[in-house]
Amino acid sequence: MPFNTLFSWWIGRRMDRIQDYRNQALANQARTLDFLLLEGSQTHYGKNYAFASIKNYQEFKSKVPLADYGVLKPFIDRAIEGENDLLWPGATKWFAKSSGTTADRIKILPITESSLLENHYAGGKDLLAQYYHNFEGRKLYNAKHLIVGGTGKIEQQSHGVFIGDLSAIIINNLPIWTELRRTPKKEIALLENWEEKLDRMAESVIDENICIIAGVPSWTLLLLQKVLEKSKKQSILDVWPNLELYIHGGMSFAPYQHAFDTIIGKPDMNYVENYNASEGYFGLQDQTDSKDLLLLTNSEVYYEFIPMDNFYGLESKEVLSLEEVQTDTDYALVISTSAGLWRYIIGDTIRFAQTQPYRFVVSGRTAHFINAFGEKLIIEHADCALSKSCQIHGLQIRDYTAAPDFSGANEVGAHHWLIEFEKEPSDLSAFCHTLDNELKEINADYDAKRKGNINIGAPIVSIVASGTFHRWLKQKGKLGGQHKVPRLQNTPHLLKEIWGCQ
Repeated sequence: MPFNTLFSWWIGRRMDRIQDYRNQALANQARTLDFLLLEGSQTHYGKNYAFASIKNYQEFKSKVPLADYGVLKPFIDRAIEGENDLLWPGATKWFAKSSGTTADRIKILPITESSLLENHYAGGKDLLAQYYHNFEGRKLYNAKHLIVGGTGKIEQQSHGVFIGDLSAIIINNLPIWTELRRTPKKEIALLENWEEKLDRMAESVIDENICIIAGVPSWTLLLLQKVLEKSKKQSILDVWPNLELYIHGGMSFAPYQHAFDTIIGKPDMNYVENYNASEGYFGLQDQTDSKDLLLLTNSEVYYEFIPMDNFYGLESKEVLSLEEVQTDTDYALVISTSAGLWRYIIGDTIRFAQTQPYRFVVSGRTAHFINAFGEKLIIEHADCALSKSCQIHGLQIRDYTAAPDFSGANEVGAHHWLIEFEKEPSDLSAFCHTLDNELKEINADYDAKRKGNINIGAPIVSIVASGTFHRWLKQKGKLGGQHKVPRLQNTPHLLKEIWGCQ
């Protein structure tokens, strides 16, 4: 039997599991909570909060406090030193450095064998199974899969503990059937120096038969530009004629869609989104006509939700189960997982598009928004308005960030946008006007505060030089495929930092 036919049959067997996500979401979550509590009852954390006595979700919510990284860090630090049974039974050997978009502090999160196999890897296989189901007759196993990961440095600690980016951990532990299809070679994929890595990756994959690319949009775009530069081709399709799928996540794809369409040059290119963070694999795009993500309810993650209107961090009182959520409401995501994260506020916000089945969009970050004037501007609004404005003016961007600006002595404050364009506007004033109108269209609070320039002035857009955001990330020690530029801030200090990197 040909390898691709065998792979198609094998991966297709997962469709029952994916259908279960759709049809049995609440039952899945009940079983998941029972499983996590049973396993967790053997741990120090579980004994502290009497997991063994908890019979249902209401007891779980009342007995176990909400947690953030500061709460769990003492347990994680002890696990790194080799202590067992702290947050999850047994020894935890792998720890993932989070990308960290705001603070300089890097979070180090546990990755257990159970979470790696039954969550991260399982989610990736589910995505491929759904893709094969949506597009029959695929022959992806006959070609190579280009994985644009983060920095590959793995720090080995005592007691056989390893610390590195999630992508490096995943690549180091891939099953043989996946490793055979992955490119570039591990020695290149795990290079620590990102600039060297980009150059060597581009050189090594030009002559490969690539059918899938996976990675964060901003860094993937840089790699594709490097491939065109080295190959001297007009489009990526000229380099890889069998390319058909780009899997993305980690940031909104909307501002990058036009740039990808242009550089790839394939009208029927398929773009599929997933939601795979260092903390877990939570969702995947299962429909061809919608970008909403299907919630993975049977992947060793129990979900809770805090309405953002009542979000007070660890002091939040209104916390809901999946059964209680409603559509069109932004929620801070809370997770309990087989990695040993218990009622952990991940920092992302999501909004459900529907509840039968449970599909959602990632709407932003609990700390990434602008509300200096009561406008409640979230990342989703900014991405959408910027994407539409670029489309109207035929522009492309590489990166952006925005924050309030109060520098005008006799004027009200305004939003100040720093944008690095791939193709700059010929009329910056007209672009600013369009951006302002798009923000008004998508955000009623912004529209109300902009009336008469009384509360918020017109947006200020400053074009930064090519490579500015790259230099800022490098200065921060955050070059690499998992690191992202913070989109929205309530204070202007990052604007000043980034502006100084021109």
